Amino acid sequence: MSRFSRYALAGALVVGFVAASWHTTPAQADDLDNRRAAAQSELDQAQAQQAELAASLEGLEGQVATTSQQLVDTQGQLPAAQAAVASATAEAVRTQREAGLAAARLGGARQQQTELSATIAADTEHAAAIRASVVRAARAADQGSSDLAELAVLLDATSTEDFMSGYAQTSTALEVQTRTLNQLDGLNADNQSASTRLASVETKITELKDAADDAAAAAQAAEQEAQAAQAALEELNAQLTAHNEALQGQRADIEAQLAAADASADQLSDELAAIIAEQRARPPAPAPAPKQPSSPQSAPSAQAPQQQAPLGGAVFANPTVHRPMVVTSRYGMRMQPVLKIYRLHAGIDLRSYCGELIYAGRAGTVQWAKYRNGYGNQVMIDHGWVNGTSLMSSYSHLTRWSVTPGQHVDAGQVIGHAGTTGGVSTACHLHFEVYVGGKTVNPASYLGV
Repeated sequence: MSRFSRYALAGALVVGFVAASWHTTPAQADDLDNRRAAAQSELDQAQAQQAELAASLEGLEGQVATTSQQLVDTQGQLPAAQAAVASATAEAVRTQREAGLAAARLGGARQQQTELSATIAADTEHAAAIRASVVRAARAADQGSSDLAELAVLLDATSTEDFMSGYAQTSTALEVQTRTLNQLDGLNADNQSASTRLASVETKITELKDAADDAAAAAQAAEQEAQAAQAALEELNAQLTAHNEALQGQRADIEAQLAAADASADQLSDELAAIIAEQRARPPAPAPAPKQPSSPQSAPSAQAPQQQAPLGGAVFANPTVHRPMVVTSRYGMRMQPVLKIYRLHAGIDLRSYCGELIYAGRAGTVQWAKYRNGYGNQVMIDHGWVNGTSLMSSYSHLTRWSVTPGQHVDAGQVIGHAGTTGGVSTACHLHFEVYVGGKTVNPASYLGV
């Protein structure tokens, strides 16, 4: 937290300085904005890491799935908790700074009050001494006429030198009395002015005291909020550690389930390879009549492939209801948090809330609609041969499907509803995979994302 600074306030500038200094300076505001921007960046990065963590846990079931779900849920809460700590800390710094400035202004005003009070006391004492001197002079004059006393001084002179000396002394005394009375008038005027300023400062002290108390209370509240946010973050980290330790205890079970998921993926690849081999073995269909080139969304061709340009570009429409589609986890290698090994996330996760419609991304024939280990409820669509390459796509974790094997579907036709079946999943979503030549590829470019 910031240390408080103290500033001395000068005389009549108290009110103006307070008004000018009460708000956070532009530089301080920029600093707080930078802190919040950094916290948001960390939040975005943590959310991306959380999505990767979720993808690395797909395929786990039973108690392992429950513990893994807790791990993912806790991991998902961390970004918000970290952002809350950053925001609360920034607010605590700001309020502490405001409290420090308020305390400094109050201290300066009190110092001025002390100095003005001391000045008034000293001037009052000096004025009292002058008044006493004037009273003594007045009493001396009451013993006789002032003019006669001065004349006696002159008549007693025995020479011209004595006369001149006496006259000089008398004139000097009169001048001193005049200066003394003028000085007394000046002190009275100064004291009146100082008293007015003191009253103004005392009024301002009352205002500053209230402001300082409010600022201190706000700073204390902000500090408590920051401490609470930090405690919540530490609790989440403790839970995360506990979940990781629990998963470590289930290591053997995790290895077995991941092996089963890998076996399921291998079986899927074998099935796709068999489908492609069967398609290749079919006799070529009669040559069709000349027509315009088919669009990327045309129905698949069952005839054997010809040597053509390789498949590329966006050839699938958005399979979700979200426009534009939202990618929550991308294709690629993920670190498995327990085994500390990299595993492939063979598809792309698209935002789809529970029960939302899922559409065919391209025209084709439904190969199957069934439950598969690691994929949950899955619909596989064969899009035939595109540019000489076998093209298929799958839609996994569905709550239910709306199509049957062998059914032809058009692009944009409803094939099922989004869900979270098939092991660990942080939330309902669509796991979309693309197979070119029977092998998974990164779907991003085929979706145009």
